[in-house]
Amino acid sequence: MAEPERIIQHRMKKIIFATGNMNKLNEVRQILHEQNQILSLEELDFHEELAEDGDTFEDNARQKALFITEKFGLPCFAEDTGLEVDALNGAPGVYSARYAGTQRSHADNINLLLKNLEGHTNRNARFKTIIALTFDKQIYYFEGTVNGRIAYQPSGNAGFGYDPIFIPDGYDQSFGELPAEVKNQISHRAIAVEKLLRFLQGK
Repeated sequence: MAEPERIIQHRMKKIIFATGNMNKLNEVRQILHEQNQILSLEELDFHEELAEDGDTFEDNARQKALFITEKFGLPCFAEDTGLEVDALNGAPGVYSARYAGTQRSHADNINLLLKNLEGHTNRNARFKTIIALTFDKQIYYFEGTVNGRIAYQPSGNAGFGYDPIFIPDGYDQSFGELPAEVKNQISHRAIAVEKLLRFLQGK
């Protein structure tokens, strides 16, 4: 006999994902499936912008997760993601979201990156995600990295951010062209979230 829905929901862990980015929220929910109840900041009626002024991905993820846990008293995870380009000495890195300015325009960021790469034959790059989880008064970190290269022009309308110009190793299409189910198996965020999921399953 199937368990009543209220019992299933009671067994699910309530965890806040500290992000205002609906694209990231939808990606993470797809990866985590129904095994955990992921609460968004919008569902908690929290609309303030979270600070991201750390020097590393770990710093940014940690400060967001701690702030939300202290405010709502629930386990929380936050992530910081960036694109590291070899020819640009790892830039844009932690400044990926605001590479072209505080307006955080995906198109502006892509255009500036492609301009800065003009004349470079080394297009190697990597996407990196760091997740910080506050759980039982401890902080845990989960990292996901995917290597690839920067295309010479954007391709595809799927995904977000730098996805249209990032071609993961082993593929000929950008993240902006690959189906969501493929990206959610191989992406930096998918790798980090899968590690988070395995941790939560063990709890």
